[in-house]
Amino acid sequence: MEVFNNIPVDLETDKVLKFIGMRGGNQQIEEIVQELVEVARSVARPKVVYKVSYIDSKNGDTVTIDGVRFTSRVLRINLDQVERVFPYIATCGTELEEMAVPSSDVMKSFCFDAIKTMVVRSAITYLSNHLIEYYALDKMSRMSPGSLESWPLAQQKELFSLFGDTEELIGVRLTKSCVMVPLKSVSGIYFPTEITFESCQLCPREKCIGRRASYDTELAKKYREATV
Repeated sequence: MEVFNNIPVDLETDKVLKFIGMRGGNQQIEEIVQELVEVARSVARPKVVYKVSYIDSKNGDTVTIDGVRFTSRVLRINLDQVERVFPYIATCGTELEEMAVPSSDVMKSFCFDAIKTMVVRSAITYLSNHLIEYYALDKMSRMSPGSLESWPLAQQKELFSLFGDTEELIGVRLTKSCVMVPLKSVSGIYFPTEITFESCQLCPREKCIGRRASYDTELAKKYREATV
């Protein structure tokens, strides 16, 4: 198990404005973002914990990793030729989460939410680059509980059980409804692959701000019909 708590944060006003789709032309929003960026830079401490885990068994729609059984047809298929995986939890950090922004100020809250999203994404990118370089991996993909109907959010409990006291490790806790706190946290499993996989390819939901790939009807059909 390894913890990263000194992850570089690349926050620039222009990048935040581009991320929220409001680059240029609105001085008020630019001033709000600049103010938030300056504060966030001094406060943000994104963190990641990950571990190297091995698959014990694969059976039907289940896969057992380090003694913990996960139930997901898509995950099971994706790990069919895999023996070593990298479970992880990444977060924007409690420091940024606790930064006070008036909820009544809708625009400022919106901009700050975007900044926290960018910070947690930087943590995931940092982890991805580390795994590829350190373990000499050519290509990786990842899946997260709750990203697909095939792998429900309730399986966060199983994933978190692989790490022990996550709140002590990186300040992330799991609520009874399996929501992570801080909210801008991401968990999942990285795995080596020859063909890049994105959960978005199997999700037909339109207008999703987090979409990383287009819905692929043929790929979705292959997963439904695949023999496991």
